[in-house]
Amino acid sequence: MSRCILPFVSGVVRWGPDYTRPFGERRTALQVPARFDYEVATSVEEAISLLEWHGPEARLLAGGHSLIPMMKLRLAFPETLIDIHELDGDLRYIREVNGALEIGALARHQDLLDSEVIGERYPILRDAETMIADPLVRNMGTVGGSLAHGDPAEDLPAAFMALGCEVVVRGPDGERSIPIDGLQTGPFETVLDPAEIIVGARVLRAPMGSAYTKVKRRTGDYASAAIGVALDMGDGEIRDAGIGMCAVDGQTLRASGAEEILEGQRPDAELYRRAGERAAEESNPPEDARGPVEYKRDLVKVLVARALEQAVERAGGGA
Repeated sequence: MSRCILPFVSGVVRWGPDYTRPFGERRTALQVPARFDYEVATSVEEAISLLEWHGPEARLLAGGHSLIPMMKLRLAFPETLIDIHELDGDLRYIREVNGALEIGALARHQDLLDSEVIGERYPILRDAETMIADPLVRNMGTVGGSLAHGDPAEDLPAAFMALGCEVVVRGPDGERSIPIDGLQTGPFETVLDPAEIIVGARVLRAPMGSAYTKVKRRTGDYASAAIGVALDMGDGEIRDAGIGMCAVDGQTLRASGAEEILEGQRPDAELYRRAGERAAEESNPPEDARGPVEYKRDLVKVLVARALEQAVERAGGGA
């Protein structure tokens, strides 16, 4: 971290991007968030009340590894942060109830990696978690934050998309469930009302096989493209396939056309190729520093085939 000059004007220390600069540089602004108020909620109900009180410009703070960097870059300007770290007792859990997997909103990424249930029955989530950022982020970042942030390049929503999970939210009017493919409406936008809070995610059943695969420029980076697949096998045929796509559109995508191609078919390389081509047609990747459009569409083709092959193998099938 570079040292900074704090100029004195009339005996007062001025702090902010207009007054700070590293030694040897002129007018170089530090990454400093805009001014905000800070509250700490001690229950889910209090968090909802604070959201209602402070209005639509308030934001919840859980792990903070997505929101805080955006605030420092002045890409997000919340007027109030409502810290919910004290709600671990209510919202930090991983459990199976009547065959369904329930994950609390404050479960950390590392919690999923450490879970025997996840490792044994939902390997797609473990695959995805091993590819998310670095140990610091995985120890602090939360499942609820990954879902609420609405980042189209976030890995976990794509894995949940393949699993067909429900997102459980609570607000002033009570609790409701949102299908994962109905959560995001655009980049960093969701259907959540201003005073609603995600309390958990629910996967209704464990697939027989699942996998997540990703191409990135370096360890810990966002994906150039990433694909999650979950499926069942019956009589040697693929059943109930789900495919989630990450970083290839303005929101997390479900490759429903590719899923239809797979249904009731015997797995082989030709089927994987056809599904990959259909998924690439359904994608709409941006051209950016991680690659041009056609490169990313080619990645989708390759990654769909790769994830399908691994998921089928885990389900006890074979191509």
